[in-house]
Amino acid sequence: MNVIETKKLTKYYGKSRGIIDVDMVTEEGEIYGFIGPNGAGKSTTIRTLLGLIYPTSGSAKIFGKDIIEDGPEIRQEIGYLPSEVFYYDDMKVIDLLSYSASFYQKNQKTMKKRIKELSSLFDLDLKKKIDDLSYGNKKKVGIIQGLLHEPKLIILDEPTGGLDPLIQQKFFNLLKEENKKGATILFSSHILSEVQKLCDRVAIIKEGKIIRVQKISELLENNYKRFKLDTATKVDKEFFAGIKGVSDLLISDSSVNFLYRGRINDITKKIASLDLNNMLVEEPSLEEIFLHYYK
Repeated sequence: MNVIETKKLTKYYGKSRGIIDVDMVTEEGEIYGFIGPNGAGKSTTIRTLLGLIYPTSGSAKIFGKDIIEDGPEIRQEIGYLPSEVFYYDDMKVIDLLSYSASFYQKNQKTMKKRIKELSSLFDLDLKKKIDDLSYGNKKKVGIIQGLLHEPKLIILDEPTGGLDPLIQQKFFNLLKEENKKGATILFSSHILSEVQKLCDRVAIIKEGKIIRVQKISELLENNYKRFKLDTATKVDKEFFAGIKGVSDLLISDSSVNFLYRGRINDITKKIASLDLNNMLVEEPSLEEIFLHYYK
């Protein structure tokens, strides 16, 4: 079953572009990455899916139900963590989380137990007032609030801001546990190393449009290779001018560095004519591939 399915989902803010013709399919049980820089349309897509803003055109379904017509029912099974969390400063953490739990049509005793378990995991003092918390601890409140009802779909929008590395790792481990229990996760971020570690597939969004969707493993392994050459003599850029598939070429003295997409035999035959001291071929990082698409 497809948990999220959009068709030509479009949102304009007046005449300003939000997202354009976004087609997205997130399958049940997968961790789906959604990457792009600030302003690319990630948050607009998420807010539209959640019914926080209405689309200009197109459609979207979650759990096979229309996001507008069945919004309240859908949101009972969604956990959402926005990039910025804002709360009633005067409330105690436990009161806020208990209040949040009351909105879900689920066993309240089970959710109270869940609140205690998660607060213990993240070392969060439930008796403190929201106003007395650091930004990182407010983010912990947001994590617990989003997961206390054990949602079937977890939507995360730049979720790790303010979290120290230890808490980040606990958070990722928790997400993996929830995923093993059956939760589907939409993980939106511009921190590509996080997406690379956590996600099964990734969608790259640019200027409001999705330009690529692929499995992380295929994106990293099958499409591009990073070549690093150490040559005995200086190489001119013109040597690579006619080679199809070469990009991000950097030449410095006897060092040559480039991304290559294509048959390995073709490029190795070409560079065999160079006087090489050494050659290294490795998988590029997701960040390198991402920057390539954004050029």
